[in-house]
Amino acid sequence: MDILWLGVLALLLLGYFALEGFDIGLGMLLPILGRTQRDRDRIVSAMAPFVLANEVWLVAVAGVLFGAFPSLEGQVLFGLYPVVVALLLSWILRDAGLWFRRRLEGPVWRAAWDWMICAGSYGLALSWGMALAAIAGGLSGPPIGLDGLGFGVVVAAAFGFHGWTFASWLLPGQVTGASRDGRALLVSACAAALPAAVPLALLSPWVLEHAAPAGTLGVLSLIIVPFTPVMVGAQVWTWRTFGRRRAADRMPSFF
Repeated sequence: MDILWLGVLALLLLGYFALEGFDIGLGMLLPILGRTQRDRDRIVSAMAPFVLANEVWLVAVAGVLFGAFPSLEGQVLFGLYPVVVALLLSWILRDAGLWFRRRLEGPVWRAAWDWMICAGSYGLALSWGMALAAIAGGLSGPPIGLDGLGFGVVVAAAFGFHGWTFASWLLPGQVTGASRDGRALLVSACAAALPAAVPLALLSPWVLEHAAPAGTLGVLSLIIVPFTPVMVGAQVWTWRTFGRRRAADRMPSFF
């Protein structure tokens, strides 16, 4: 049972990196790809419908840690407290930029929130890199260091590549000047998930040591299984509604 829940944790974490990675990457590249206000509006409108659906994966990761690996959850939160705070602040900043940039008209207002989206996205990428580096080291060193910052750059590069590929797939020839197919998007998704996959694979025995008792895991399975189709259905609906072949009038105009 503990191996099953390790697989669930891995699936959710890698799914978050593979899906939310392109949102974070597009936010990082917003000043580069968005050379005009129209381009920036197009980029944000393309990424924003996926944000909430992709963030569900992170909420699910936190829930699995809390229920299936409670002692590990405590070590991660307390051992990485500064990084977790930076991650949450970056998350709030990026999402606030998405929601507030079109609440008032005016180039200054919108440009300010565009930079908030960019800064929050970089904060998310660097925070995730520092967190993964610290976890890979067994939480034995300081949560913020040169190794963590270096791995944060790796995560940021992977997310940036994924974001560029997503824009080239969803908006072919419009903001990147290139066109990519679904296979290229799958490759970039794997690249975005790789920085999380490697530490998780190396630390699997350590993670299993922190698993909850078998009885607790059995009860969690009964609770979680009925909600799995809902989560999968929501993802399918989001991609069918806002994917590459969506109707033109389904592009949100309020982001």
